[in-house]
Amino acid sequence: MTAYEKLKAARHSHRPTGAEYIKNIFKDRIELHGDRRFGDDAAIIGGIGFLNDIPVTYIAIDKGADIESRIKKNFGCPKPEGYRKALRLMKQAEKFSRPVICFVDTQGAFCGADAEERGQGEAIAENILEMMGLKVPVISIVIGEGGSGGALALACANKVYMLEHSVYSVISPEGCASILWKDASKVEQAAEVLKITAEDMKRLNVAEDIIPENFDSFGEMCGNIANLLYRDVKELSALTPDEIREERYERFRCFGVYSENK
Repeated sequence: MTAYEKLKAARHSHRPTGAEYIKNIFKDRIELHGDRRFGDDAAIIGGIGFLNDIPVTYIAIDKGADIESRIKKNFGCPKPEGYRKALRLMKQAEKFSRPVICFVDTQGAFCGADAEERGQGEAIAENILEMMGLKVPVISIVIGEGGSGGALALACANKVYMLEHSVYSVISPEGCASILWKDASKVEQAAEVLKITAEDMKRLNVAEDIIPENFDSFGEMCGNIANLLYRDVKELSALTPDEIREERYERFRCFGVYSENK
């Protein structure tokens, strides 16, 4: 598949949403709402549940499963209150020593006037800053689209995984084509040069590994993801809080490292 074909697969309307992964991976769940500042953003769902025998905090960007829920969830484009809700849950997880598991699927943060008035950029920046300093394990999985800072606000993690046909990019290929070539019709070319596929992310060390997709056996697929998460949580939990934070910091410090031959 080309990068553009994978982009279309990542955006497919029948692709499982974040809520479906949560339902199939965690048990005894309690969903939590609100950012304690403005309101509740349905585009981000989160709460507490059990990953096998380990209590965790789960957070997901959810696009919705039908037209009614997609409108309610703003088609998976969170507003500031969504990111602040996610941050509230992450800080709560740190207080009670719970690992944080994030599922990312968004074209990007909502860029409407109301979101800008309430500090969209500041909310995303605060999440990135605070996530880097969390003293509990953080694992993120890109399950569809990982678009720009809207995705990164839930992906400053110790480990990042990508589903087989998911994508992760600093900008949408349409936006890239419009900026570089003043021609949105060159979206396929933009998708190739942006290096947005899971294979690209693994090669560039942005993602640890690629998770195979098998939506015909979704329950089994989620079971495999649960086993992967359980293994990583146990491994990371063996570290001290400061070691967990330092490992995450060093992971991001290695991005973009290069050498020169003189």
